[in-house]
Amino acid sequence: MNEPFDDFSSRVTVLPINNIDTDQIIPARFLKTTSKLGLDKQLFFDWRYNADGSPKPDFVLNTPQAKDAAILLAGDNFGCGSSREHAPWALLQFGFKAVISTSFADIFRGNSLKNGFLPIAIPEDMHRKLSEQLAANPRAEVSVDLANQRITLPDGTKVEFPIDEFSKACILAGVDELGFILSQENAIQAFERQRENTLKTTGQ
Repeated sequence: MNEPFDDFSSRVTVLPINNIDTDQIIPARFLKTTSKLGLDKQLFFDWRYNADGSPKPDFVLNTPQAKDAAILLAGDNFGCGSSREHAPWALLQFGFKAVISTSFADIFRGNSLKNGFLPIAIPEDMHRKLSEQLAANPRAEVSVDLANQRITLPDGTKVEFPIDEFSKACILAGVDELGFILSQENAIQAFERQRENTLKTTGQ
């Protein structure tokens, strides 16, 4: 069960790198756990820490800019590589609610949607425009409106993004696929009763 997804505005952490794969998001050696707790410390671990475990001061997640930012702006083809739910888990645990890119790997996108993490794909020209605005004002905010499938850039430009209706409904309600099925219990029981009556009527 996730928290219901409400409209929000947030500063943005910018990581302008293409083809960030899931092993960079969270290295394979951290996948033994089935708990989500602590995964925020392992997010981008090999980029974020020195060999002795000390934080790299110039990596964006270690800078004040990343504090309380709920949106990550990444390069093209974010989340490529192997399938692992730990990737969206780690991003969520760090405090991100959404990632903006021009495209996402299908498996990462699916895992994210199932876990209430929002992958927002926008056209290249709008991605470039947002990057330029954030470079000019790193503390600028972006607004996310999932119900209407759009984000608002710092200059007020509204950009629509795609998402399937089922995933959108689940994220807005804060439920996963099983939770959605359980929420339909009354409708399922009504269907079963109707089916039993139909079978009795037809003698089957």
